[in-house]
Amino acid sequence: MWVYLALLIPLLGVAIPILAIWTHHQRKVLEMQANIAGEKAAQYATSNTELEARVRILERIVTDKGYDVAAQIEALRDARRVEKPVEDKELSQ
Repeated sequence: MWVYLALLIPLLGVAIPILAIWTHHQRKVLEMQANIAGEKAAQYATSNTELEARVRILERIVTDKGYDVAAQIEALRDARRVEKPVEDKELSQ
């Protein structure tokens, strides 16, 4: 019995510092993972804010003069048709 106790004391003397180093390492790993998770959360929040702004713009387009959207699109198409021949003439000169 005393032999086992005599062997156990040096083993504990080596195991305790190893355990302390391992737990310190695990704590650092968890801190790094928490930082990464925080950064990802900030990125998602920024992305979410941008998407909300875009949805607000789309809602405004649809609700403000919604009946006139088709006419505005056609007016843009007509403006492009008018600009294209002018550009073609400038390029040929």
